[in-house]
Amino acid sequence: MLDPQARALIDLMAERQIPPTHTLPHADARRFYRERRAITQPDPPAVGAVRDLHAAGPDAVIPLRLYEPAQGTWPHPVLVYYHGGGWVIGDLDTHDVICRQLCRDSGWAVLSVDYRLAPEHPFPAAPDDALAAVRWVREHGAAHGLDATRIALGGDSAGGNLAAATAIAMRNAGDAPALLQLLIYPATDMRAVAPSHTHNGQGYVLTADTIAYFRGFYTPQPAQWEDWRASPLLAADLSHLPPALVLTAGFDPLRDEGRQYADALAAAGVKSQYVCFERQIHGFITMGRVIDEAHTALDLCAAALRRAL
Repeated sequence: MLDPQARALIDLMAERQIPPTHTLPHADARRFYRERRAITQPDPPAVGAVRDLHAAGPDAVIPLRLYEPAQGTWPHPVLVYYHGGGWVIGDLDTHDVICRQLCRDSGWAVLSVDYRLAPEHPFPAAPDDALAAVRWVREHGAAHGLDATRIALGGDSAGGNLAAATAIAMRNAGDAPALLQLLIYPATDMRAVAPSHTHNGQGYVLTADTIAYFRGFYTPQPAQWEDWRASPLLAADLSHLPPALVLTAGFDPLRDEGRQYADALAAAGVKSQYVCFERQIHGFITMGRVIDEAHTALDLCAAALRRAL
């Protein structure tokens, strides 16, 4: 059964004739995503401090936003967080509330990364920026009260994809590993071949059409889908990666590839926990104003971060 609150949201979107993302030019899609967050997201909770920073990326300056907890150990452990939005939409503001919630509830600092977006900057710009942000923490975090030896990687949807890919890139480069991967309904296989892409491909906010729209901008060449930086599930070796918490939603096209990634990590000897919110839709964790289970999911994430210490 679809969660009644999720059903009510879908019905409201239909009643108000909210245009599907894939029908919009990408600039309009970004604006709509930014504007409609007020309908579903809770009021932003207070944290200790919020600062806008920047890091030097491989080809451009990467905007960052640092959330510091009001309490907790000093220097702070830091969750490097990558926002969702199909690598095409989303920014520091669209995910401000979830970063504040994770900071407040876990006691960790959260560093939100405004990586470059497609179609202006297609693959592999986003994973390049994602890795550069972590290396910025290693090199400069101490000057901002961050403990560069205690890093976690996290994100939702496209951001979960980037967190997973960054963990692999860090291992391949011989970098010190993160303490945790926090993967919230992550995209892990750009081929979009898992059964849930068919079963949940229409009617539940994120549709097969919208996935194809994002993929067309981000990885326009099908050969790119096989690259592990785009499809972490297809990496030849998933061993020696940080422990992972993988959350999925039962009515999400990405559900099965999230579970497959959790299973693949476990098969490679990586500690992984998998939780599926069976009645939920893609994107629900940011919708705490209208979906109560968003808060339950955030509680799980915050608890995982606390345990990782």
